Amino acid sequence: MEDEFEEDHVGSSDETPLRPDAFAKDDDLKIELISKHFKEIMEILGLDLTDDSLQGTPKRVAKMYVQEVFSGLNPKNKPKARLFENKYNYDQMLVEKDITFYSHCEHHFVPIYGKAHVAYFSSGKVIGLSKINRIVQYYSKRPQVQERLTVQIANELKEVLQTRDVAVVLDATHMCVSSRGVNDTNSMTGTAFFDGKFKEQSVKTEFLNYINSKTDLK
Repeated sequence: MEDEFEEDHVGSSDETPLRPDAFAKDDDLKIELISKHFKEIMEILGLDLTDDSLQGTPKRVAKMYVQEVFSGLNPKNKPKARLFENKYNYDQMLVEKDITFYSHCEHHFVPIYGKAHVAYFSSGKVIGLSKINRIVQYYSKRPQVQERLTVQIANELKEVLQTRDVAVVLDATHMCVSSRGVNDTNSMTGTAFFDGKFKEQSVKTEFLNYINSKTDLK
């Protein structure tokens, strides 16, 4: 029988759904509680937790959830983006493509992974390139739907860069499609966000042509 929510892939908001008390517990307590509950899941599945290979799994999973793959839930981990004056008066499109990201589908808690492509026009300020990667990673490290992730990255860049001239494209593989359900290992999902100058067809086309091109710097 198909999951009644199987086709419900559209989020209702560009905000990750968090309870008001989401950070009432500190990370150490969260790790302790998740470890306890994950141990119960493993026991229900019939696994022998006295086995040397499995004994530490609940704690490892708990630490991974809190400190790594879902660390983007906590605002304290949000990257602090420093802007610099655009001293060179560079007024053309700046593109950073093929940013690798790993996230998790909020419907099944299995991986989503792929490439993010980001572009903007300077409003007088520029951002360090590594900070673009960090913004992508921050919003990726939480339970997600790809549509929301795309919008969150774009909105953060618009706010940080103080410009509407931002474009974001994500190409991703969803393990909930490739490793379960229809078991389609070849399909990918694409999402895009265009604002400001990127709503102009010529600018959008230039950006899309660039991210789809094979660059060779040799």
